[in-house]
Amino acid sequence: MNRTTIFRLASFLTLSLLSVLGVFLILKATPEGLGLSDDSIAYIAGARSLLAGNGYREAWLASNGPAIHFPPGFSSVLALVGLLGLDPLRGARFVNALFFGLNTALLGILGWRMTKSLPAGLVLAALFVVNDSLLRVHAVAMSEPLFIFLSLLAFWMFDLYFERDNHWLWLVSCGVFVGAAYLTRYAGLALAATFIVALIILHDTWRKRLTGVGIFIASVLPWMAGWALRNQIVGGSVTNRELVWHPITSANFDTALYNISVFLMPVEPWRRVLFKTPFFGLMTVLILAAILIWILVKAWKSFVQPLTSHPSPSGRGEVVAFTNGLYVFGYLASIIATMLLFDASTKFKVRILAPVYVSLLILLVVLGLWLWNKRRELAIVLTVFIFGVSAYNQILTVRELEKGGTAYASFQWYDSQAMEFLRGLPADVKIYTNEPGAVYLYTGRGAYILPNNFDPVTAEARPGFDQGVAQMQAEINARRAVLALFAGGENSSTDAITLSKGLYLAYKSSGDEVYTATP
Repeated sequence: MNRTTIFRLASFLTLSLLSVLGVFLILKATPEGLGLSDDSIAYIAGARSLLAGNGYREAWLASNGPAIHFPPGFSSVLALVGLLGLDPLRGARFVNALFFGLNTALLGILGWRMTKSLPAGLVLAALFVVNDSLLRVHAVAMSEPLFIFLSLLAFWMFDLYFERDNHWLWLVSCGVFVGAAYLTRYAGLALAATFIVALIILHDTWRKRLTGVGIFIASVLPWMAGWALRNQIVGGSVTNRELVWHPITSANFDTALYNISVFLMPVEPWRRVLFKTPFFGLMTVLILAAILIWILVKAWKSFVQPLTSHPSPSGRGEVVAFTNGLYVFGYLASIIATMLLFDASTKFKVRILAPVYVSLLILLVVLGLWLWNKRRELAIVLTVFIFGVSAYNQILTVRELEKGGTAYASFQWYDSQAMEFLRGLPADVKIYTNEPGAVYLYTGRGAYILPNNFDPVTAEARPGFDQGVAQMQAEINARRAVLALFAGGENSSTDAITLSKGLYLAYKSSGDEVYTATP
């Protein structure tokens, strides 16, 4: 073998080892299983419903209605794993560990295609593996790892489309992966918009632009339209969201800045200094502005000298890097639009920002390659520093996570005496609770949501609160239901006094309370 072949083989083996390391890190960090949130339980319950042959339903609720709010992609993958005999709750751990490894490999491939540099691809894959924020996203039973996986496949297919003389098959493949991403997270709509804009910019004639856009839409639309039609038929709503204006709160922006600071500076003492810097918010804006200017310059140049006139545009990094730059703004625009118009409860959590983080890592490698060509020594020093700091923090993160599950997977819920009390109730007794997901997870029973005078999705007052309380208390006093209020979860009840007024406190432990009719 010549030197080039040996180098490529060594690079392939290194990328494979990085992927295996990614799988290992997730398994190491989650010995008791993945972290669990309300959404996690919804996906797991949906998968169990599919396995039971009942369709995709809200099995965590007593109503057990058709699931519309959450797309079916992640639950479907868990159900497929369940066919092998592994319950979705346990299977999710191995699924997300596998996706962490696969996403590592895909980023390595995209990095190589983007730069035609095997070391650059390995650097990108390594930065992903040691990124604290992205590991935490994969360590929770959520749909983001699958969404990132499908998105990266779509970027790869889009790159191949331009490399292989605009052959329609690659564009159809891209559309299929985008459609699958939409069925994993509705934010896949931003991915579709990104590729449509990219097709218009990167092609050199309107005939090619319109043809490409037409093929792409024809590849994506059946997935979106099919799911929308199903939802409208079984649930009377396309996505279970209403068009209502609700401004983004300052607290939500603070959450965004905090999570961005963690991504930019993983070492906590340094992060606190960075976060307290008066100009940190401005620095974030400047980073986005720099990316936007770079995109605009590339877009203008593509009109003057179209990328498609070159035999291999991907070799220059134009397609992968440019589309990821577009995607940063397309995705952020879709999330902000969701917060403003469709779902006020959506927050700038790490999982919501994760797709942007992946694109930023890709663009960071582009910047690193530019710096390598200008100041090689500085590029090496910065790469070693970033990797070293990230790797050190990743070790701390894995040690922290392996101590116990997060959120509903924590020992607080495993050892809950209130849950033990609920498990002993007769099957025909309803459970009203502020934590229906946790009750489903630890009792195996669908629960009833509490009456609420505020809708967190629309950020508006919800009518019928007094009537709902009266109906609930009537059922409890008739010994047909109980009220379970849990402390320390995601859904603390601000109306606990009103809800429990006149009811008998049958059980109390660690802040958790169960109310019944007076004996």
